Amino acid sequence: MAALARDRVVGVVGAGTMGIGIAQVAATAGHRVKLIDARAGAVDAAIAALGKSLDGLVTKGKMTQDKRDGILARLEPADAYVDFEVCDLGVEAIVEDMGIKRALLAELETVVGDSCVIGTNTSSLSISAMAKEMRAPGRLVGFHFFNPAPVMQLVEIVSGLATDPAAAQIAFDTAAAWGKAPVHATSTPGFVVNRCARPFYAEALRLIVERAADPATIDAVMRECGGFRMGPCELMDLIGHDVNFAVTNAVYDAYFKDPRYAPSALQAEMVAAGRLGRKSGRGFYDYAKGAKSPEPATEPAATLPKQAVFEGESDMFDALAERAKAGGLSVHRRPAGDRGTTILLDGVALRPTDGRTATQRAHDTGERELVLHDVALDYAAAARMASAVADQARGEAASLATAFFQACGMKVSLIDDAPGLIVARTLAMLVNEALDAVQQGVVSAEGVDVAMTKGVNYPKGPFAWGRAVGLPNIRAILDNLARHYGEDRYRASSRLRRLVARET
Repeated sequence: MAALARDRVVGVVGAGTMGIGIAQVAATAGHRVKLIDARAGAVDAAIAALGKSLDGLVTKGKMTQDKRDGILARLEPADAYVDFEVCDLGVEAIVEDMGIKRALLAELETVVGDSCVIGTNTSSLSISAMAKEMRAPGRLVGFHFFNPAPVMQLVEIVSGLATDPAAAQIAFDTAAAWGKAPVHATSTPGFVVNRCARPFYAEALRLIVERAADPATIDAVMRECGGFRMGPCELMDLIGHDVNFAVTNAVYDAYFKDPRYAPSALQAEMVAAGRLGRKSGRGFYDYAKGAKSPEPATEPAATLPKQAVFEGESDMFDALAERAKAGGLSVHRRPAGDRGTTILLDGVALRPTDGRTATQRAHDTGERELVLHDVALDYAAAARMASAVADQARGEAASLATAFFQACGMKVSLIDDAPGLIVARTLAMLVNEALDAVQQGVVSAEGVDVAMTKGVNYPKGPFAWGRAVGLPNIRAILDNLARHYGEDRYRASSRLRRLVARET
């Protein structure tokens, strides 16, 4: 199939934030766009507001006057749905209500031609259910843009049970021609992003409930160690806890109460209290004028160990050894012993987390002087590290590990002995969810990486990151989390187990 030709007309129903955004994208690509809204004056107001926004880009030199004028000239207010009879693609971006959307689709079908593809910008509703009463259900495709549509690259192209593959491909190719990064998906709860992103929020909420770390520390570790643009707590505050909680509940209910998607009682309490985040002035953080942002837990400067002995070989060891040397530590390398890859600091063993608590791991191995550290996106550049100390360790174990990472140029957040620490457990669950989505045919492996990097700005796609960390390590973290909690929430995907068995 091919993308919609530029001389073809696009119709957009709904002149709200998403509707005018989609219309702008189509008009920028060269299409005439018919725009309609049930609210009197909404279309004219939306086009006027867009004009002011584009004027700002012209003033800043980011857009030419001719381009600005061309975009606005191609936006045509429609008086009635009959004006859509000339459209080859119609996109609805109205209220997220199944009944209202079905009524609209029934009306659109009476005026558009038989070859017109109809896209719905739904973020959560079933495409199969929406198409059920259509005369030609094969023409309906999920055409899910992310807000703001002119800026965000991802578009989820969602096929229901009745969707014609040709219609889905036209939508896919058209989105690509519009400069977007489209991803094919099947109509399942949450599609790709809203499903695969649940662990990013869920693990942070659990860590807070368990008093492992406070929101500011979790956010700092996820940004400065995990490489995420925003931490989960500040992102939930930005999205709105009411919205985030509602999406979690919708996915949880749609998957018949699968514990993997279980909502948090803490977030329920915040919603009940009206602490919705930025829009209410208070969420995890206080947004009142003059309010100070809380500082993440950061360890004070500690005394360097006499030496750091790296037992074993890994890219992580290479990066940390170089940083430690530059920080003035005496660094020695030797082959891995029976304990596997380890950094020895004056008798204290420093190891990456494997999903067990440091206390449990010390118990299992008999290695009392044990400190665990988190997973970093890039050990050569990470600005912060989270660590946890076994209860059996002597007092200076935490200090020695802290001094080591400080010598590497990192700030250190010492958290309570939580299994999987912060980044590692979140990453393991993100990889696991992505693998399950691929296993179930929701999205391709390549598609899920595109979706999570382009749709929610993750520093790496789950597949790419999982392979970098090592899928056997991801499985071990999940298995140990499952043993620790005794919950099906942390069950490893069958696809993950298969991939590990094939590779080891």
